[in-house]
Amino acid sequence: MSLVPRPPASAPTAGPDRTRAELSTLRPDLVAAYDTELPGAQAAVLSRLLGALTRENLPGNTQDLRYPADAAQPFAQAHPGLTVTAGTTTITDPGELVRLLWGDIPFAAEIDNSVANLALARADRPPPGLPQPGDPDALGRIEQQVTDGHPLHPCCRTRGGMTVADVLAYAPEHSPVIRLHRLRVPPDRWYGTAPPLLYAHPWQAERLTDQHPWLTPDGHTDPVRPLMSLRTVAPVNGGPHIKTAVDVHMTSAVRTVSPAAVHNGPLLSQLLRRLTAGEPVDILTETAAGAVITDGQPQRHLAHIIREAPQLHPGELAVPLAAIDTLGIDDPYAWTTTLAEILFAPITRVLARGVALEAHGQNTLVVIHHGRPRRILYRDLGGVRVHSRRLRHAGIEAPTLHGDLPTDDPAELRTKLAAAAFATVAAQLVATLTRTHGADPDRLWAIIARAVRATGTEDAPALLKEPLPVKATTAMRLATDPLTDQWALIDNPMTGHA
Repeated sequence: MSLVPRPPASAPTAGPDRTRAELSTLRPDLVAAYDTELPGAQAAVLSRLLGALTRENLPGNTQDLRYPADAAQPFAQAHPGLTVTAGTTTITDPGELVRLLWGDIPFAAEIDNSVANLALARADRPPPGLPQPGDPDALGRIEQQVTDGHPLHPCCRTRGGMTVADVLAYAPEHSPVIRLHRLRVPPDRWYGTAPPLLYAHPWQAERLTDQHPWLTPDGHTDPVRPLMSLRTVAPVNGGPHIKTAVDVHMTSAVRTVSPAAVHNGPLLSQLLRRLTAGEPVDILTETAAGAVITDGQPQRHLAHIIREAPQLHPGELAVPLAAIDTLGIDDPYAWTTTLAEILFAPITRVLARGVALEAHGQNTLVVIHHGRPRRILYRDLGGVRVHSRRLRHAGIEAPTLHGDLPTDDPAELRTKLAAAAFATVAAQLVATLTRTHGADPDRLWAIIARAVRATGTEDAPALLKEPLPVKATTAMRLATDPLTDQWALIDNPMTGHA
């Protein structure tokens, strides 16, 4: 294990050609593998973009495009050489397709960046295989095996604002180990429940400390490993995880820590602990958080959240559902049955009590013992939705939450849960087991539907029958306000099993 040195300064990463040129100096050992992986990365991002064109209400004329229909299916395994025909033009580069449809807009450069970083990630894959149970560094090393990023978003590997050197130094798919900066903050410039000591990502600290000389350096943390989200880290020797702020554009947003998240995290943690009591779902609580105050306001780019680390028993491993393909699943039907009992049924019951969990593949970890799912760990509370009337019916008074978490709309609750848990996690699980084990997808969906139906909650009929929402990520990137949620609807595979 070695700590990554500070990368040299250079212009922000752009597309594949610039990435290759910089690699020839930074990591010449990766150039040949990068060249090999680039066509597959183009196909993978192009497939995600075709999925968006198929599902989402996008501007422009997309009717004259011709491409294999299966390449636009969610979680398609695209192969090098995937092409789109537009009139007499044949396109293999997703950035070229964006420019054809909408011009040379910033989104096109994001797509170029996504392709380049995906090829780079695949060129630098860590050795396969799961760590041994009991290794305090196990979760970090498992998460760093996830090379392809978001399974549906064409900006799956965008690192906007980072150089090629930055990506190699800090992006989890390159297996870095780093140290966070500790910065002492004057108590009158601090907001939150944590002591006035900011944990700053090194990429962020380099850019901000000169602007705020009253942030006093106080050394560095012990070595930490970036998890899938890049800005959240886990100590390699064990201990609480830390979510930091980085002004880097990844997939749909710049990954800072909002004042609302600083306020909400500890309160939501206690609420969710109560709501999940008795369920096979453990909440990784956010125990403290803080942000630096400038100009009278807590700043999202100078903030952090402390999160509880997974508490595992002997022989257990925690694996994010996004890393499902790292597991050696023997019986896909038995495995899905157990997962439905410990995940899909419990989160449906929690929904009825008043909170929709955003249980997507990065937030949701399955605890494995001898290859079998045992229980679920849920982390990162910023995407939940909270219904105060349902909570009161359950005998719980909702805490005062900031931001867009509170809602009085049951449909909004179901959308938040269904988009993450069913349209993404369950659908990716079914697609993976169908591809790798030859499993019958209808039988797998029937297992999941049975678990949801058995909850008997008021939401179960709608979850089983209504079309499933999928976040319209490309429409959002093209919109004037890219942070406002937009949804596409797809057929619900559980409808026949309602």
